[in-house]
Amino acid sequence: MMTSKARVRTAFARQKPDRVPIYYYGNPGIDARLKEHFGLKIDDDEGLRRVLGADFRGVSAPYTGPRLHKEIPGRAVDPQWGFVTRRVEHKSGIYWDFCDFPLRDADIETIARWPMPSPDDFDYSGIAKSCQEMQAYGIHIGGSGLGNIMNRAGYLRGMEQVFVDLALGEPAGLLLFDRMLAINLEITRRELAAAKGGGDFIWMGEDLGTQDGPLISMETFRKYIKPRHKPFFDLARECDLAVMMHTCGASSWAYDDYITMGLTAVDTLQPEAKDMSPDYLKKRFGNRLAFCGCISTAGPVAYGTVEETISYCRRTLEIMMPGGGYIFAPTHCLQDNTPTENAVAMYETAHTYGVY
Repeated sequence: MMTSKARVRTAFARQKPDRVPIYYYGNPGIDARLKEHFGLKIDDDEGLRRVLGADFRGVSAPYTGPRLHKEIPGRAVDPQWGFVTRRVEHKSGIYWDFCDFPLRDADIETIARWPMPSPDDFDYSGIAKSCQEMQAYGIHIGGSGLGNIMNRAGYLRGMEQVFVDLALGEPAGLLLFDRMLAINLEITRRELAAAKGGGDFIWMGEDLGTQDGPLISMETFRKYIKPRHKPFFDLARECDLAVMMHTCGASSWAYDDYITMGLTAVDTLQPEAKDMSPDYLKKRFGNRLAFCGCISTAGPVAYGTVEETISYCRRTLEIMMPGGGYIFAPTHCLQDNTPTENAVAMYETAHTYGVY
């Protein structure tokens, strides 16, 4: 039996491990129900990852600096960046929706003055110890939001204004991109140095598609997005690390360009979106990319029976497993409308039918 680390590295190399690596991510409602199902405490995240057989762990430096943005009654305000969200209740649980967009109409001077965290205000001292404690697992630096341009700028500026910024090359919007990315890159650089070789890959992201096609043109992507992501790939190359990129929606149109920069694996992979089905991805990119995801959170796992969930997961495994290079995971994260028994069946299927 391989360690989780060896399993992840083998999959990233598009080879066959002993079984498919497994990744878990769930919204609070389903997460709590899974912990109850397995007799775990509500805060026992590690216990749940172990019982599900998850092969990934992440390390990061916690923020230790001052609060940079004031609280607002009736809103949740991110203390570092100033993102504003409001609580939305729905029949399956709650959702924190981005709102107010404090930089929507901001000019370049306002964005230049907007408080942002300093890389000096993070504590990197515990990263090496965490890597040592989790050395049996595939360890990532960063996450699905690292390097994200459109979404993160949209939290402050609104998505409509972000698309205007990209269409017109608006200096204020571009400055917001660059200030945020520079901070992200430096924090990542310091985290990697503190890890002392203990990490396995950088995880970053950019949502690039709707369900039907690209969010932006290839011309816009190559002019404004790709060059801003290149430093993250260069950093990974300097540290001899793989790169996995989170890409929601119809995103495969950009994969060839990312492969030229050194992309190793793609994450999320919504099979309902255009050119994102398991068949298409495996045939088009299977000899160049590893895949993490493809188990839809809007299909049988959420709306079907246990039997339908098992059948669906088995079919995805049958398509994606040949030749190696597949990581079993939900598209994005399990939603709160997912029946507990379906989530359990999903991961049991990976252990039963994901063996090479």
